[in-house]
Amino acid sequence: MPIYILDISAYYHDSAAALIKDGEITAAAQEERFTRKKHDADFPVNAINYCLKEAGVPLSGIDYIVFYDKPLVKFERLLETYLAYVPKGFRSFVSSMPVWLKEKLFLKSTLKKELATLGNLKIKQLPPLFFNGHHESHAASAFYPSPFQKAAVLCLDGVGEWATSSVWMGTGKDLKPQWEIDFPHSLGLLYSAFTYYTGFKVNAGEYKLMGLAPYGEPKFVDLIFDNLLDLKEDGTFRLDMSYFNFATGLTMTNKKFHHLLGGPPRKPETDFRQKEMDIAWSIQAVTEEIILRLANTIHKELEVDYLCMAGGVALHCVANGLILRESQFKDIWIQPAAGDAGGALGAALSVRHSYLEKPRNVDDTKDAMQGAYLGGRFTNEGIKSYLDGIGANYTQFNDHELIPKLAKLLDAGNVIGWFKGRMEFGPRALGGRSIIADPRSPKMQSILNLKIKYRESFRPFAPAIIAERVSEWFNIDRESPYMLLVASVHEKKRRTISEEQRKLFGIDKLNVPRSQIPAITHVDYSARIQTINRETNPRFYSLIENFEKRTGCPILINIVPRLQLLKHITKLFFASFQILSVFCKNLTGHSFFIPA
Repeated sequence: MPIYILDISAYYHDSAAALIKDGEITAAAQEERFTRKKHDADFPVNAINYCLKEAGVPLSGIDYIVFYDKPLVKFERLLETYLAYVPKGFRSFVSSMPVWLKEKLFLKSTLKKELATLGNLKIKQLPPLFFNGHHESHAASAFYPSPFQKAAVLCLDGVGEWATSSVWMGTGKDLKPQWEIDFPHSLGLLYSAFTYYTGFKVNAGEYKLMGLAPYGEPKFVDLIFDNLLDLKEDGTFRLDMSYFNFATGLTMTNKKFHHLLGGPPRKPETDFRQKEMDIAWSIQAVTEEIILRLANTIHKELEVDYLCMAGGVALHCVANGLILRESQFKDIWIQPAAGDAGGALGAALSVRHSYLEKPRNVDDTKDAMQGAYLGGRFTNEGIKSYLDGIGANYTQFNDHELIPKLAKLLDAGNVIGWFKGRMEFGPRALGGRSIIADPRSPKMQSILNLKIKYRESFRPFAPAIIAERVSEWFNIDRESPYMLLVASVHEKKRRTISEEQRKLFGIDKLNVPRSQIPAITHVDYSARIQTINRETNPRFYSLIENFEKRTGCPILINIVPRLQLLKHITKLFFASFQILSVFCKNLTGHSFFIPA
């Protein structure tokens, strides 16, 4: 009989569910993809129902259920922190305790009630419920799906129960902890403090801070190292908590921090100054230095060739690229759903391999994430019913008609809503639910930011490139299927810029075309790369291949649609410039629809 393990992450941010059958990942999805509420933290009833439906099994048929962290240990950390900072933490204590005493402290009972209601079962009929350590869930999500038989694992995030950074050793089915850095000394919270100070939302805007960095200069690096943290040669560190408020208050930084940086935080939605850009560059440089030192220390201590990574900081694709280029590791693998959502998958795999001691099959070449296409799909009939229900005009095409037509439309400067197969698990658009466009257009970045994504104009877009062509266009010699590595555009593809253009500062750099693919070339010539493989995404591969035949360019812009855009797809039909939405059947079908 097969063994089914269902895992849940919930009640903090990025709720999700994942289900594995005999060690194979059957389904995984974030709750936000169903509710359209970004970073939805509620009990993931929709994600669980999807996983059960995809597996064709009722909740009563599940063998084990596991939660991705240990709330009682987290509560212990909160109490010890408040006691350590008495009386400074009183306001935060008063704010958080009612929630804990009413809900989170009794999470086991809450989960059982929610699950019983969902499965129409009595509580005593539920499968066994386990609780896995937060960083153990992260580590398992990184190592077990990786292609490596033996690898070190580095987990970096804000904070789990106590750990903020942890190192593990994975061999076969075994995953052993090595050492950790504990709260409040956290690289993730340090980066979030600067996210807050520069006016972005914590736990949501960190990637915006990363995108802003190349417009600045490293003017604050020495100030950060001299005042905010004590960094050792091995990469371990301690924060000077007199500058931070996250351990005791309701904000990330305090007046002492603001005085050090020369003024109060930037107010959200206000214009950026050169100061914010310089701060972004500086904390970027500090973060990269810490992560690279940690990686080199891990390689020296554990003497392994490969590194796996997870935790929210592992989404820092610039630092990941730096590790790949400058550390001693032969290769690295990052969990595509590196944040708390991926913890759901990791906890299930941890039960499978650590608790049940089931073996793990790997070949050092292919990971187990199936391209991260683990979410829901839609039938041909369901799509037609929806389109008819909203009164949409559409035309049906087969593959050999559709793909060349799309390549022609992209070449003409149109923007396409690409919707096919299973939905991606994690924060990246990987060719399942994407907005795609021509990267050769110097105006496309601004068009997409202002008219489609409604976001800050400085933020770069990512290229999706045929895997076999990546080293011809970028300075990278391997695949990057999950858009988690940054590399620079190849020198042969760059354009010469004038001396006057070189002297530009800040956002003025934005409108200078720097390569043959300006829409995905950041101001420092970098790009966050996704390589497309014929095996994992044959239709997207075919589209880019046809685009290359027309243009000589094997690359498309690939960005994630807004959550509301996926639900209210009719907005695409009435955009202020020509735009087409493509609806595709699941991976086994061949029918397509294009609004007329």
